Amino acid sequence: MRVIGVTKGFGPEAVTAARAAGLTDLGENYAAELVAKAASQSGTPGVVWHFLGAVQRNKVAQLAPLVGVWQSIAREAEGARVARFAPQARVLVQVETTGLPGRNGCAPGAAGALVSRLGDLGLHVRGLMTVAAPGEDAAKEAFGTLGRLADQLGLEERSMGMSDDLEAAVAAGSTMVRIGRALFGARPPASLQGRLP
Repeated sequence: MRVIGVTKGFGPEAVTAARAAGLTDLGENYAAELVAKAASQSGTPGVVWHFLGAVQRNKVAQLAPLVGVWQSIAREAEGARVARFAPQARVLVQVETTGLPGRNGCAPGAAGALVSRLGDLGLHVRGLMTVAAPGEDAAKEAFGTLGRLADQLGLEERSMGMSDDLEAAVAAGSTMVRIGRALFGARPPASLQGRLP
């Protein structure tokens, strides 16, 4: 299982600390943060950046040279944009397993068709990703759904689990966990995040 160190909201010093601790997989939700942090580490090879946020098509060209894994492809149009600027990119399909409004991801029943279409675009679909609703029971249900779906589609990667539901994710067979707060502490207030060095 791989730990993805999520440095969202922290400055470049979090990336430096993660690298010093031996983490090579780092994740960001926002394009501007990923670009700035990747630039801060330009002399340090070996970081694999995972883009975790909703894919904004107007940001893909800027991110394409930096992102090693796109974890949140939820629509064919996003995949087509990634394929244009990063042919043969490694991607995960984000599946919405909560039923809550406003969540990113495709419906579980649509995942198979999306995986197939992304493959037709030349992308390497490595697996699935989900974000569970709060609560242990909700996490178990979401992760169980994702695991069964990945099995049905013959996909090896299952990116599930964050700081609050790590144990449930590991028990459900996660191959990637996305950990921020448990590694770096509480995020700074949003009003300060834009001013981080």
